[in-house]
Amino acid sequence: MSWVQYMILGLLLVIATGLIFTKVKPSILFAAAIFVAFQFGQVTIEELARNFTNSSLLTLVLLVLASTALERTRMVSWVSGLLSSRRLSTVIVKLSLSTAFLSSFTNNTAVVVSLINAVKRNRYHAPSRLLIPLSYAAILGGTLTLIGTSTNLIINSLVENMGMPSLGFFAPSLIGLAVLTGGLLVLISFCYFLPNYDVHNEEDLPYILEAMIEAGSPLANTTLSDSGLCSLRRLYLMKIVRDGHLIVSVYPNTTLKEGDKLQFYGDVESIAALQEIQGLMLFGQNHINGQNLLEVVVSNNSSILGKTLKEARFHENFDAVVVAMRHGHKKHERGLCDITLSAGDTLVLVPGKAFKVENKLIYRNFILINGLDSSLHFDSELSTRVLVGFMAVLILTLLEWVPLLNALAIYLMVLLLTGVVNLGELKRRFPIEIVVIVGSSLSLTQLMVESGTSAQMSDLFINMFNELGVYGALIATYFLTLVLTELVTNNVAAALAFPIAYSLTLGYNVDPMPFIMAVLFGASASFISPYGYQTNLLVYSVGNYQLIDYLRIGLPISIVYSVLVLGLIPIFFPFQTIRITL
Repeated sequence: MSWVQYMILGLLLVIATGLIFTKVKPSILFAAAIFVAFQFGQVTIEELARNFTNSSLLTLVLLVLASTALERTRMVSWVSGLLSSRRLSTVIVKLSLSTAFLSSFTNNTAVVVSLINAVKRNRYHAPSRLLIPLSYAAILGGTLTLIGTSTNLIINSLVENMGMPSLGFFAPSLIGLAVLTGGLLVLISFCYFLPNYDVHNEEDLPYILEAMIEAGSPLANTTLSDSGLCSLRRLYLMKIVRDGHLIVSVYPNTTLKEGDKLQFYGDVESIAALQEIQGLMLFGQNHINGQNLLEVVVSNNSSILGKTLKEARFHENFDAVVVAMRHGHKKHERGLCDITLSAGDTLVLVPGKAFKVENKLIYRNFILINGLDSSLHFDSELSTRVLVGFMAVLILTLLEWVPLLNALAIYLMVLLLTGVVNLGELKRRFPIEIVVIVGSSLSLTQLMVESGTSAQMSDLFINMFNELGVYGALIATYFLTLVLTELVTNNVAAALAFPIAYSLTLGYNVDPMPFIMAVLFGASASFISPYGYQTNLLVYSVGNYQLIDYLRIGLPISIVYSVLVLGLIPIFFPFQTIRITL
């Protein structure tokens, strides 16, 4: 072996060791490796530029940015309406199918982010009984199409970089449907083993929220019990104001009337919950259309001290609407408009276009301004336009009239020009770590092939699996990717396993598609650990889970998933002998 091959193997070893045994970010490890290769003259600046502008990588970036708008549409309300059954298995089926469907056409991480709050607001079941199924369904749904998960697009970029044709939009779909069906059967069978962590305290719900029964509302003339307003999770109805009179004794059989003002205690997520209820107008609803929420604390020398929101002309002076307020630790008989503001009051705001944190007026009146990890939904009209636009992108791509990259670029430009999203939001969501990992891994893979390191690895692995043949090598590739996924996340696992899989196709002189599919499905086989896949990590703390909770239901899913994948790959992607030219 040459010194270049030893250097490449050393870099791969350093990356793998750093990922498994340290907390250094994967992007830093990959960037450092490619920096070393560049300094030793093994990668040119032109090659780096080409790899970091790979079409599949750019497509992935645009999909992530487009999800900024998609996750604020009313598709969350649609899914919330499916979760009203008292039977857990029924809810699991509806949640899993809807999540898998959404995950097949947009990034599955964005789908989970959007649906977590809908799951937390379920009336009958603790979030801990639904969040793991939500994550697993998103993972399974992500395998249905090429754009369902970032991992698929990363693998496609590696495929294109090797000079092979791009994977088809529905290339993994048949196997994906099989594993979705198998996974759903396991979820239904084992759902009652999921934990029931449903601890919440009224003291943890500090915000006062207000909403009104609209004219013609379906809630009018129904009881609180029938309307479901007295069984909302983490949202408590405290009183009703009717025709200026206060009703503090609120019971399940209390009848609602048009014009009733309802006052709740809840958390920040409750704002979106009230916005989703048909016939209920949230306080400040007319000014809400998908903005990110801000939390401010009133300073002790603010000009609005001792005034109500109406007296302070809050909206006119600050170009923001208060949708929730924390006013001490006592319950209040007044509505939001009539509460006298005090120093230390916490307000949740929907900012307008002219609201600027650096504005002197705002800086003088508020001592703390935080961006909240929450945003409000678009109204029905804007939601429809955003979703129809994205569906048009998919249709144009599937009909092969416009490449996906071009269609997404046009879609994102329209979102920007119409003000649906802004540059600040896109800057915050830009997936810089994924770009660094993918661009660097493309360069490393190319370097491995050109230096002959790939061929050396091919010979080594073929000798190891000589008795098992090409199918044994396929199984080994799949499980190597699966283990890497559980240890160092799915995207990194794909970047590390792909060169090995590609080297095996060279050594066995077979069609690379079976091995590509083994990496693709192996990189999505994260079910027994919260750390291997981003959706698992997203629900980990929200559901108050322990590691054993993932193992309890994830192990049987992982077994069924692996059996189906390894059994179906040779059927749909047979080991055809071909000659691969470099």
